[in-house]
Amino acid sequence: MPGAEPINPVEAVVARQLDAYHRHDVDDFVECFSLDVEIVSDGSDQKLVGRETMRTRYAAMFQKFPRNRCTLLSRVVVGHHAVDEELIEGRNEPPFRTAAIYTIKDGLIAHVRFLSRETMS
Repeated sequence: MPGAEPINPVEAVVARQLDAYHRHDVDDFVECFSLDVEIVSDGSDQKLVGRETMRTRYAAMFQKFPRNRCTLLSRVVVGHHAVDEELIEGRNEPPFRTAAIYTIKDGLIAHVRFLSRETMS
């Protein structure tokens, strides 16, 4: 499209994984992540490591919660990072707001850190 700005590659891969998440397309979703991706959450000592571990975990979640949805509230891209403010709904708990900090390396998401949850009433 003439005059349109090119899509930032950091934002492009983060947007692609969010789209795949909405479609519950686990294969397309995990393709957005590096083979050795690390995912951590504040307040938890557990770390999810590796694309295949993600595939197993997210496939089970998509099956268990078919109405699961993540609404993007805002996104900031700085260098090789994207920070998304997200609203998560459709699970067996009240909707909650979180922030995800994505680190991109070689065009794929290499690290994700989820900040604390804030329950929406």
